[in-house]
Amino acid sequence: MNKPADTPADHYVVHPPTWRWTHIALPSSDIDASIAWYERHTPLRLLDRREDADGYGAWLGHPDNGDKPFILVLVSFFKDQGKGPQPIMAPFAHIGVEVTSRAEIERIAAGAEQEGCLMWPPTQMPPPIGYICALKDPDGNVIEFSYDQGVYAKAQEVWGASA
Repeated sequence: MNKPADTPADHYVVHPPTWRWTHIALPSSDIDASIAWYERHTPLRLLDRREDADGYGAWLGHPDNGDKPFILVLVSFFKDQGKGPQPIMAPFAHIGVEVTSRAEIERIAAGAEQEGCLMWPPTQMPPPIGYICALKDPDGNVIEFSYDQGVYAKAQEVWGASA
């Protein structure tokens, strides 16, 4: 099937082999502070950073997930600068990160408490929630850290190693 003459050429050569859940986007009142916060408190690392006429953008993701990326997109629009934090996911909506041990929950919570961004202290919840704590990012969005929550285990059980 030929493309119509007015169809623009693809910008990228590489595309996903199937549909993918690829990202969540959050506004950021200070993109540098947000990038630093996510790199300090999560396994996310800066993948790309951009600027255009509307503002700044940053993509953060897991370096070991190149084949199935899920990216946190931070956007700082010029029109919103100076308006302060812009919480989108508060008070309960959150991004979840499953860690590998209870000790990691304790370490994460202790560091967050020192920094003043601990929202929920380490708490044992009934299944399937597990052992959790939560932090607030610089804009007040909630990031939950869990151990023994079972999201990874369920994906492995249902989809196996291809998950």
